Amino acid sequence: VRAAIDMHRPATVVNAAGYSAVDRAEREPEAAMAANVTGPAVLASACNDASVPLVHLSSAYVFDGTKKGAYVETDRVAPLGVHGRTKAEGEAKVREAAKRHLILRTSWIYSVYGRNFLRTTLRLAMERDELRMVSDQFGCPTATVDLAEAILVAVRKLSEKASLAGTYHFAGTGATSWFGFAEEIVRRQAIFTGRAPKLIPITSAEYPSAAKRPANCELDSSKFFSAFGFRAR
Repeated sequence: VRAAIDMHRPATVVNAAGYSAVDRAEREPEAAMAANVTGPAVLASACNDASVPLVHLSSAYVFDGTKKGAYVETDRVAPLGVHGRTKAEGEAKVREAAKRHLILRTSWIYSVYGRNFLRTTLRLAMERDELRMVSDQFGCPTATVDLAEAILVAVRKLSEKASLAGTYHFAGTGATSWFGFAEEIVRRQAIFTGRAPKLIPITSAEYPSAAKRPANCELDSSKFFSAFGFRAR
């Protein structure tokens, strides 16, 4: 990492890497720790020594999801599982080692690329006539294009005003459940495919998983908007 920074002399380093397989993390805590804690610690130290600011992506899973309403940056972290715990520990390492850092917590990322809820729902809508979706977990679906733009906006402002360093929430504007998100995806794809599978709301208890998920992943992004003047769709 230090050799790469010395060679390329970046204006900013953005850490978008991480162990994001929430259920698998319960079985592979060492791998999650390496990616979410050790990696950010190494990056933060190297960036600090080179006087390069570090932008580090984190997650709403650092919270336990019991709050009524959107989480703000000063709310106490209380992760429920390995993924959330390692993300919280990674944040702490970045704060400890890098004077010039920007930690961005986000929620429910979706994209046209990779494995995510949007792509999975589109695939299932083509394969099945009935979809069972969790209706008691809430969050702010966040498009990767918005998150990427937020990073670019923040990096530019941070280079002009170092005092903006710190922890921020950045997520899609508005909140919904996984069921509500799926409803919108199915409705929109039906225009192109003619497929309209029936959606059935279920509880988290009816969808058992290795890791317990926070019931509330809603993030308040107003601090980011106040500092950087950008808001997600």
